[in-house]
Amino acid sequence: MTFNSDAEENVEVEDSTKILYCSRTHSQLTQFANEVRRVKIPFAETDDADPSEEANDLLIDEIKHLALGSRKNLCINEGVKKLGNPTAINERCLDLQSKTTADKKCPHLPTKENETLVHQFRDLTLAKIRDIEDLGDLGRQIGICPYYASRAAIKSSEVVTLPYPLLLQRSSRVALDMSLKNHIIIIDEAHNLMDAISGMYSVEISLAQLKKSREQIGIYLQKFRNRLKGKNRMYVTQTVRLMDSLIVYLEGIQGQAKPSEGQTKMTELLSGKGVDQINLYKLSRYLQESKLARKVGGYALHLEEEQAVKERKVATPVLNQVQSFFQALTYPSVEGRFFFAKTDHNDVLLRYLLLDPTNHFKEIVEEARAVILAGGTMSPMEDYRLHLFPYLDSARLRTLSCDHVIPNENLVAWPLVKGLNSVDFDFTFEKRSLPAVIDALGHALVDLARTIPDGLVVFFPSYAYLEVVTSAWKKRELPGTPLWDELGELKPIFEEAKGSSSVDDVLEQYSAAIEGSASHRGALLLSVVGGKMSEGINFSDRLGRGVVIVGLPFPNIQSPEWKAKLEYIEQQALSRGGSAAEGKNTARAFYENACMRAVNQSIGRAIRHKGDYAAIVMLDRRYSTPRIQEKLPGWIKKGLVKTEGGADFRMAMSSIRRFFETKR
Repeated sequence: MTFNSDAEENVEVEDSTKILYCSRTHSQLTQFANEVRRVKIPFAETDDADPSEEANDLLIDEIKHLALGSRKNLCINEGVKKLGNPTAINERCLDLQSKTTADKKCPHLPTKENETLVHQFRDLTLAKIRDIEDLGDLGRQIGICPYYASRAAIKSSEVVTLPYPLLLQRSSRVALDMSLKNHIIIIDEAHNLMDAISGMYSVEISLAQLKKSREQIGIYLQKFRNRLKGKNRMYVTQTVRLMDSLIVYLEGIQGQAKPSEGQTKMTELLSGKGVDQINLYKLSRYLQESKLARKVGGYALHLEEEQAVKERKVATPVLNQVQSFFQALTYPSVEGRFFFAKTDHNDVLLRYLLLDPTNHFKEIVEEARAVILAGGTMSPMEDYRLHLFPYLDSARLRTLSCDHVIPNENLVAWPLVKGLNSVDFDFTFEKRSLPAVIDALGHALVDLARTIPDGLVVFFPSYAYLEVVTSAWKKRELPGTPLWDELGELKPIFEEAKGSSSVDDVLEQYSAAIEGSASHRGALLLSVVGGKMSEGINFSDRLGRGVVIVGLPFPNIQSPEWKAKLEYIEQQALSRGGSAAEGKNTARAFYENACMRAVNQSIGRAIRHKGDYAAIVMLDRRYSTPRIQEKLPGWIKKGLVKTEGGADFRMAMSSIRRFFETKR
């Protein structure tokens, strides 16, 4: 293979219109890349073109596709990659770049000397469609860092796939030297978009982290104070003062019996001596440009190694987190709020929460040629207009909602308001832990497990409630077999654990139990709305013949964060000329929509292709109300069984039984 001459390589490549496809995870981006591979585009025909079919097969123009990713996914330096922690990998990579001698630098880093390898990497990357793993393999083969070398291919590409942070964070776009001007942006899984933006610009720090950072910077100052010039010494001193102010505030919270959580003001955080004289913008800029966090962290690491402290797994330099929090102190006060919360380990957390993602997404919208938000469970969609695009004329917004690919007869959806013995399915926070409600839920699942073949996935509103329910079923003191054992006799039970890293193991065991069951006995999977099983997992065919939603997973409206969020939405409605009543209705709708998007995402785990079929059962009296039903996806509403005064439980069981009999 031949490559361009150096003269040709130095010609500026035109940044022509391209598609930037963005999704949450690298696995979703890989799925998209696999679909792009299926697209065959013929070369433009010429007058002397060979019309034969064999010639046309050879004249296929490959889409110039580029996969961008993080250092964690693209690093080929084994010594750095094994650190595991994304922040630690980033810091170690940057630290290696700052080394002054070649033998201490990363050997894979692009330089003037190996520019030919960068060009080779670019050309091979665009010659065929590669996913993120392919780029890593190509980088190892050539001996060049794919994280940095891939940037040379951005302008020449036609389709770029990248994860959320690389598109949504301005600092990432600047680092990539990636312009959005005149490009088409597609954001998949967009039901996550507002939360994703808020999460990227929200930051949390603990009292323990602040104290550790204060200790490290103190040691650093003792060693290097005399080497620091006046300006540097001033900014380091300001950093220490600001940290001391935050430490004093959090120690005050720690010493109080109550409250355990709440909202605080910036003036309370910055009440330390001399802190009011600090220019936070200049200090934040200094910390970024001086790389102070890396220097302090590197020196602390050096001391640990000297003292043979080997217990670390490579800890993230804590001053980086402090620096991120300092940056949050510079954000416009109207956009976010500060909160504190005590932990179970006698620590105190301080958190900045971005309440309004509008301005952070606005610059993307204004720069791009078009922005497309796509997703299977984006309804209700009014939130996007009100809370993401409030500044846009409604004429510039277009919405499109498609039916599901399945025929109507492949879905049955029942909202059930009562269980056996006419016990109300009332899963409000006040009623859901009543023994009668938990018992009725257990009996309902026993009947559903008898009726629905193969896989049955049940989503609970929270991990805490799942634990309450399963504990009650196991300890049942009434005569007869405990409900847990009764369920287990019908289908083997698998349970999602909070914070568990064994999700793949649970899914593998659940799948094996279903696929190994010739009698269609299947298995029962107990999951949580918003948990790891509710997003990105496909329960297609036998894995998800039934999906049960228990209750409505409303966020805790009494939490300081949600109080602040709803109060902010009310204020925004008033600022647009609405009445107080309209403001409250807008906040209520936002609260309900947050809940229903999570419900819709869980429901969407089943029925993954046009030949698939499933029964959806929603257990809660509120699912029978028009207000909640209106927020369900259109394809669910089409299959929704509507009855006067709520469905009779036995009638629903008969309907579901007949539904599956027709599928045999």
